[in-house]
Amino acid sequence: MRNTILVAGSANLDFVVRAEHVPAPGETVLGRDFSTFPGGKGANQAVACARAGGAATQMLLALGNDAFAAPLEISLREAGVALHIVRAASLPTGTAFVCLSDSAENAITVAPGANEALRAEHLPALTDIACLLLQLETPITTVAAYAAAARAAGVKVVLNAAPARDLPATLLAHLDVLIVNEGELAAIVGPCASIAQALERLDVPCVIVTLGARGVCARSHGHYHWQCAYPVAAVDTTGAGDTFCGAFTAALCAGLALPQALARASAAGALACTRLGAQASIPTAAEVEAFLARHADSADAADARRQLAAYCGIPIDPTAT
Repeated sequence: MRNTILVAGSANLDFVVRAEHVPAPGETVLGRDFSTFPGGKGANQAVACARAGGAATQMLLALGNDAFAAPLEISLREAGVALHIVRAASLPTGTAFVCLSDSAENAITVAPGANEALRAEHLPALTDIACLLLQLETPITTVAAYAAAARAAGVKVVLNAAPARDLPATLLAHLDVLIVNEGELAAIVGPCASIAQALERLDVPCVIVTLGARGVCARSHGHYHWQCAYPVAAVDTTGAGDTFCGAFTAALCAGLALPQALARASAAGALACTRLGAQASIPTAAEVEAFLARHADSADAADARRQLAAYCGIPIDPTAT
């Protein structure tokens, strides 16, 4: 039986400055604390998969021959991720520059560097792979080639379409699951009257839209599912979306039903918001279990789901999940 997740994507060293607020265009803000953290959407999601448990995790990534590569390798290996490293000798390791505000919001600029070196021929054998998790911080032609190869090999393909960009129809055709936020959804389908209308335009078996503090809406094979956000005191939202994607993919690979997978992924993402850093904030499976036990459905859960469905423009069936 296939029981391994392969994450193919980016790894960046994050340079993080804390400030009162994120600067507006042309504005200079005096920051305070400065730290570096291992990051990159692909690497964050690989760590989230590994810490979620239930399946072995591998990652295909490209790094430079520089000092920035070492903390990324260490973080991934310590999380239990097996690595397939492409060494891009002529390019620096990817970096990201993050301004983190006191309200936990952030502004991020990425310098891809070695991430641009990933090519179709670098994909390892998929013999033991059950799920392939992709993002868009590497060349989109490479992402499309990986998705096509995985589909041909009978591997489930999950794409987190971030950062936002147009997606070719050939890539969408090879997906089993598409995960986006509201902005990324709009970038793919264009202006729509509602989230529901946008979802109906996508011919992907399962599409999941993360809605920040509101929660998550999913459309799977024509049926809608909702997961309200868990209330937490947010400290840093960097990496929360990546944590959701990794935890969801791990749950999917472990055979959990969609509502349970959404709940676990939402809990993991909520916990990540309560800590600084991207990979440093990602919770373990035991932490997620304890969190879920403390946040069992309350009496007003049905009403919260109705409000979330209304925001998405979906008439809700009281019996819907």
